[in-house]
Amino acid sequence: PGRGGGRGPAAAAAAQKVCGGAGAGAGAGAGARAMVKALILVGGFGTRLRPLTLSVPKPLVDFANRPMVVHQIAALKAAGCSEVVLAVNYQPERMMAFLESWAEKLGVKITCSREHEPMGTAGPLALAREVLDDGSGDPFFVLNSDVVCEYPFKELLEHHKAKGGECTIMVTKVDDPTRYGVVVMDGEGRVERFVEKPKTFVGDKINAGLYILNPSVLSRIELRPTSIEREVFPKVAADGRLFAMTLPGFWMDIGQPGDYLVGLRLYLESVRRKSPTELAAGEGIEGNVLVHPSATVGAGCVIGPDVSIGEGCVVGDGVRLRSCTLFKGTVVGAHSFVEGSILGWESKIGAWNRVENLTILGEDVATKPELLLNGAVVLPHKEVKESVSQPKIIL
Repeated sequence: PGRGGGRGPAAAAAAQKVCGGAGAGAGAGAGARAMVKALILVGGFGTRLRPLTLSVPKPLVDFANRPMVVHQIAALKAAGCSEVVLAVNYQPERMMAFLESWAEKLGVKITCSREHEPMGTAGPLALAREVLDDGSGDPFFVLNSDVVCEYPFKELLEHHKAKGGECTIMVTKVDDPTRYGVVVMDGEGRVERFVEKPKTFVGDKINAGLYILNPSVLSRIELRPTSIEREVFPKVAADGRLFAMTLPGFWMDIGQPGDYLVGLRLYLESVRRKSPTELAAGEGIEGNVLVHPSATVGAGCVIGPDVSIGEGCVVGDGVRLRSCTLFKGTVVGAHSFVEGSILGWESKIGAWNRVENLTILGEDVATKPELLLNGAVVLPHKEVKESVSQPKIIL
């Protein structure tokens, strides 16, 4: 998550803060003082997750039967966060509608800070300065919207307070650090420097895209497109005030389809460890499977491992599902096989289809019976009438 940059200082002039909100969590009502706030960076266009993001902004794409960002907001609420700011650039109207439908359910006050031009990963903090710095001196969380993990926000807050730094970033261990920007720290967890794609070993911890910052950091950020990873954190590290905490458990950036499915597998493994009763069980279920209570599964099906079946889905008789996700309202015809694929909202798979090799169906895609879809990427509202034997995009 070393995202950032922007299109120059002129973008700041076009940025406008539009705050609206709904919902109130425990301690966030009239006269109550919020102990901690959070800003979630949701401004990207989500190009790597197209065609799903042609229908909704990336943070609202389903993941394990809830929008991605809902997992994060629920975890923040559990850690005592009572107000969340969504830094929005793409499809702001959709995000505002999200406020209305989810804020009360989650019990958290949600506001939007709107950018009319991309502001990178630090600019949104300056744009939302008045909300994040309420004069209390309390730190606030900052996170990227496409990161999934077990979200140990309570532990991160405690670690931050114990170290007494200005910022604390979550880091995660990777097997091949040469692919990433590596965080180099001392024995006390104080960050010394960042090394981009090192050719020789300097460490195996990378930025996990989850941070907690003191309000004083806001004085380091100008109201312009800028990167918190490339421009702000190195300066805080140079002052000896940036610390790192190693993330326990799994981590994945699910901003592209292959990683999305890996993230789903890791998430379901975590559910198995922590809340196994949330997973499906019984005849025909193999491994970790999540089935929405409103979904129906026909006779003679074999489901799993690593499958998520969404709200209102209908799975016909004799279907085989493996390492895939079905978004809300999807129908899979009898005796079809789906593996390693993502089926978008309200899609309808004909009988005796074979869908595999990272096939991604946008919203409301229909396929005729007896087709092969091998690595097909299908834009929303299309009908597929012929087999796709080699990976391609269907416009």
